Amino acid sequence: MRAVVIALADLGKSARMQYHARALAANGVDVDLVGFEGTGLPRAVLDDPRITVHRFKPSSLRYRQASGLSYAAVAVFDTLRVGARLWGLLRGLPAPDLVLMQNPPAFPTLATAWTALRRKNVRFVVDWHNLGFTVLRQRLGRWNPAVRLARWYERRDAQRVDANICVSRGMAAWLEAKFGVARPTVLYDRPASVFAPIERADRERFKQALFGRLGVRLGVNAFIVCPTSWTEDEDFDLVVDAVHYLEDRIRGWEAAQPGRRFTDIVILVTGDGERRTRFERLFAGLPARRVQLRTRWLEPEEYPRIVGSADLGLCLHRSSSGLDIPMKVADLFGTGVPVCALDYGACLAERVRHGENGLLFNNARQLADVLFDLFEAFPNDQATLDRLRTGARRSARPTWDEGWTRDAKPVLLGPEVRS
Repeated sequence: MRAVVIALADLGKSARMQYHARALAANGVDVDLVGFEGTGLPRAVLDDPRITVHRFKPSSLRYRQASGLSYAAVAVFDTLRVGARLWGLLRGLPAPDLVLMQNPPAFPTLATAWTALRRKNVRFVVDWHNLGFTVLRQRLGRWNPAVRLARWYERRDAQRVDANICVSRGMAAWLEAKFGVARPTVLYDRPASVFAPIERADRERFKQALFGRLGVRLGVNAFIVCPTSWTEDEDFDLVVDAVHYLEDRIRGWEAAQPGRRFTDIVILVTGDGERRTRFERLFAGLPARRVQLRTRWLEPEEYPRIVGSADLGLCLHRSSSGLDIPMKVADLFGTGVPVCALDYGACLAERVRHGENGLLFNNARQLADVLFDLFEAFPNDQATLDRLRTGARRSARPTWDEGWTRDAKPVLLGPEVRS
């Protein structure tokens, strides 16, 4: 059997589609993994003899346009150019039995794959990470004609493909109610096997070694990791404001009892993206005494261990649809690290349960208060962190492989697919 897995995004940052490709390959399927150039792929993907990687350059003229009509016009040109490149690549691949496509972006992925690969007995499946028209709506506004067209387009293709997979129960219910999708399958993001808990002593040793690399004052420090892709749906202004509030509260706490000292807090923001430079300038201008902010790109092989060495994970994702759940939550739970997450609604609560495996906040002041309360007696009193860590470990089950076998395998490799 042969499958084409398509993610029109930086393939190195498309962890869920990489996991799909590896799971299919582990089940004896030859996989053509298609996506954009950019971040390096992990060795587990590159060294798999059943996976062939095809990467090409994106077209990004629209990112030079701020908004409005000029953005929409250039975005259409970008999309057509990417569609032409994708169509040419797909037409050169061996005929597949299965086509699995990431959404968003809906266009040109769905139309191009449909026209290039559609033939008898080929099954088309969409994996919904979010709603593409809501991402476009953030930039162009709710009533822009392009947003309405994008919504119609997504709805049409959701109904004509053979199956739909999505990342949350809330999204499944929305697709059924609004797009008329019959029985979408929920496949939660789950941690890969490389994300595993680290014992406290090893965690502390690795953390201190990392601080040396980051130029952080050595000693007992609370460590917060914030995995990100630096995209527009992540609210970095919020964390900058929270540091101001937190520093003010710490100063008052220390002044109330001379000689008392709050622990230093190190916040490492991982990943890379177009917005990183701007926020590095903001970070550098912070009058921080107890909170140190650092940014670093982490290689795929070192990322799980650095995430696992953290005392707390920070999620700044602000969903455009309110229906998706960021993959970073699954990564943190896999390493047993509790999540402090920006609350955007019921779908997030499907995975992050306040006071059980993480903590939720709504604004910068609430985030500052959460961090102060968690680390006020750190490291001597970690009872709350330990309880949350236990909850995070429980939330890591089932693993990605277990969840994929139970939920996605029947959809992708069911008896109706001829191998």
